[in-house]
Amino acid sequence: MSDTLPAPAGTLADLIDLLQGRRLTVLTGAGVSTDSGIPDYRGPDSPPRNPMTFQQFTGDERFRRHYWARNHVGWRHVHRTQPNAGHRALAQMEREGTLLGVITQNVDLLHEQAGSRNVIDLHGRYDRVVCLSCRTVVSRSELADRLDQLNPGFADEVVADVEIAPDADAVVERTSHFVVADCAVCGGMLKPDIVYFGETVPRERVERAYAMVDAADALLVAGSSLTVQSGLRFVRHAAQTGTPVAIVNRGVTRGDRYATVTLHAGTSETLSALADSL
Repeated sequence: MSDTLPAPAGTLADLIDLLQGRRLTVLTGAGVSTDSGIPDYRGPDSPPRNPMTFQQFTGDERFRRHYWARNHVGWRHVHRTQPNAGHRALAQMEREGTLLGVITQNVDLLHEQAGSRNVIDLHGRYDRVVCLSCRTVVSRSELADRLDQLNPGFADEVVADVEIAPDADAVVERTSHFVVADCAVCGGMLKPDIVYFGETVPRERVERAYAMVDAADALLVAGSSLTVQSGLRFVRHAAQTGTPVAIVNRGVTRGDRYATVTLHAGTSETLSALADSL
């Protein structure tokens, strides 16, 4: 596939023709979870956002306090969300042997909840927190109990200001009085077990993802604009090694030039149709 000319937009029939009889690895992005009520950062109708960087989180107490205040409200929404038809279709395809596994850029764990077993959570997972000093990992639920004790009534008080975001974040304006919890083991800085902008994905995780792409007969991208390199590299790798790439997304992506078929469509209905057809 040319490095400059994207594949023309195809049809569902084109997609089925390409993938029929092939074992797939699927790379998913935020668009897969929008039908579960988690907004997409970069969808065609998404408002502009400026996610917090790793450098801001670790280097500025005000940013860190603001982040934890927002997250303390937002994570509860993600905790209540349920898998949609797209997640369930991928789990069905794995059970039936069509799908090798899922590499997801999402942190919402909805693939696992839907029944997918072979999942690489590329950017981490929202339900865990890690200490940057001693590397102790605790559950987000455990931290929520501590934050509730330090900030009684905060989550209820600011509910009107909430806008949920894909990383279990939320927009809250009144955060100056929020009290942040430190590591209960060493007093170090706690951070969600999520890869931030400006942070790198652990190498071992990346290598497992490359291996999953190499083991497949085709790579299907679902619901990702492929704006960040952490996902785009797998599309480039597949194309360079001769593995066909198909992309299903509402709108163009950075990976379209590497695709054999692109389909501008929603993921829930498309993945459901693929599960029934392949």
